Amino acid sequence: MNSVNILGWRTLDACGDGVEPINSFALVTYIPAPLGRFLDDLRLELVPTFIPRAHATILPPRPLTVDPRVAWEHVYSGIKDFPPFEIVADQIERFETTSVVYLGIGAGRRVLLQMHDRLNKDPIGYLERYQYRPHITLAQDLEPGQVAGAYELACRRWAEYTGQRWFAVDRVVFVQNTNRKRWVDLAEARLGVPSAR
Repeated sequence: MNSVNILGWRTLDACGDGVEPINSFALVTYIPAPLGRFLDDLRLELVPTFIPRAHATILPPRPLTVDPRVAWEHVYSGIKDFPPFEIVADQIERFETTSVVYLGIGAGRRVLLQMHDRLNKDPIGYLERYQYRPHITLAQDLEPGQVAGAYELACRRWAEYTGQRWFAVDRVVFVQNTNRKRWVDLAEARLGVPSAR
């Protein structure tokens, strides 16, 4: 089985409903249920207008100066040898300067940092505004007065959660943002599988 799966490169007229891709790309790993479902529900409770899909970001959003397929080839060549690993969700925290409430990452953090450092180079390298810090975003774009309440609610819900707090990372997904903040999956690859090309 080929380890690369091109999910469908989108064009400006292919998304419909007035949704247009923009020059903003990222690399993520999605969080499966049951933890992913809990985090999606929590994110909707914190920010009801958001369309959630729980994930940990490996490469934060960035514009590209190359064709997305060239960027994907760089990403794929950089991650294909990483073996699958586990991420353990840690505790609720917040970035004070950006009013973001997030779930910290314990085990697996080092691997995410290694992936980021390996991939954040030409042709997809980008001088990020903030130092990369592995996390799972729960609420963003909050007004300053909303942050404390969102943080307290997230802490309460996380304390009540009795399901598993870890997930296996066996694949990564290259995504593109749109003018309506809906991320589109472009390509994915399984970790630890040598190229069959």
